[in-house]
Amino acid sequence: MTHHRSRGGPVPSTGAPVSRLRVGLEATSLLGPRTGIGTYTAGLARALGEAGRVDLVLFALTWRGRHGLGRAAAELGLDARVVTRPAPARPLRESWKRAEAPTLEWWTGSLDVVHGPNYVVPPTRRAARVVSVHDLTPMLFPELCTRDTLDYPRLVRRAAEHGAWLQVATRHVAGELGEWLGWEPERLAVVPVGAPAAVTGDPAIGRRLAGFERYVLALGTVEPRKNLPLLVEAFDRAAPERPGLGLVIAGPAGWGEEALQAALGRARHADRVRRLGWVSADDRSHLLTGARCLAYPSRYEGFGIPPLEAMASGTPVVTSDQGTVVEVTAGAALHAAVDDASELAAALVTLDADEGRRAALVAAGRLRAATFTWEGIASAMTRLYERAAKG
Repeated sequence: MTHHRSRGGPVPSTGAPVSRLRVGLEATSLLGPRTGIGTYTAGLARALGEAGRVDLVLFALTWRGRHGLGRAAAELGLDARVVTRPAPARPLRESWKRAEAPTLEWWTGSLDVVHGPNYVVPPTRRAARVVSVHDLTPMLFPELCTRDTLDYPRLVRRAAEHGAWLQVATRHVAGELGEWLGWEPERLAVVPVGAPAAVTGDPAIGRRLAGFERYVLALGTVEPRKNLPLLVEAFDRAAPERPGLGLVIAGPAGWGEEALQAALGRARHADRVRRLGWVSADDRSHLLTGARCLAYPSRYEGFGIPPLEAMASGTPVVTSDQGTVVEVTAGAALHAAVDDASELAAALVTLDADEGRRAALVAAGRLRAATFTWEGIASAMTRLYERAAKG
């Protein structure tokens, strides 16, 4: 194991003094290119470190990639203990679906709380457990999932039945979770996700990368629930009304790539669609600041970080009217009915043509994004850890 001393910090004045907790944070998602879960875990770990109220212990459920965890922690400026003992994910998950063994402390040593930020929280000998359930896609829409994520329902239910606290980011998901479990969980906390910092990209570079002076941007891994084929259809309907407008889809290929390519094959204006793969953080910033709007037509979400990132950066947003995204954007975005290409096309036209509406959404978006601070999320998560440890 690699050891780093955690920074000290004041204990909040909320009654009797609370000793610093040793919190084990599962950080596999910090390895490799960052997806939404990796962005969430990185933001939470950094905020907890800056708050200085807990001692962080980072561990990864991986056999080969664990040695990169120290580098990831250093890049984030974390003063944390990093565990590098191998923990093969697949055999462990198979065991944890059936039994409360092996326990995490075998790898990490003694902990007060362990937090699994991605549906999976290992069993423990003594430590309290917290598991983040970002959305119920594996439970409600298994056809939209990969094979690995189909393990999540069983693992989440088993953790809940064995005393773990459940953390969700929205009230909408909290209600869905209680309905799916079949009972209202007593150990449930709603703690949102912090908004990404406003990006400082160069719009001119974004336009050059896009290949268009005006463009709609979609960001993220190509997977079925992101509903990108519908976006292609909606753009194809809007294109004749908005000459010169392009569509840029940036993100790594996923298990929705085949359907996306089929939609592009049907589009009359496919020559005005550019498919970019994974883009660097800098290029992402340039693309976001140069876009006329961000399009996020998801069928289902647990939160929705890209809309918040766009809102924080002054880029108007159009999303589906799926309940979670509506809750998060709270009147600061345009919404189109899920799977309604005509409504989405009309919204794309509005966000390219109506400068007054654009300005109003930019102002509202900045205000809304500013309410999701990582400082506040770290404070709320620390309170949750303290409640879990006391219980």
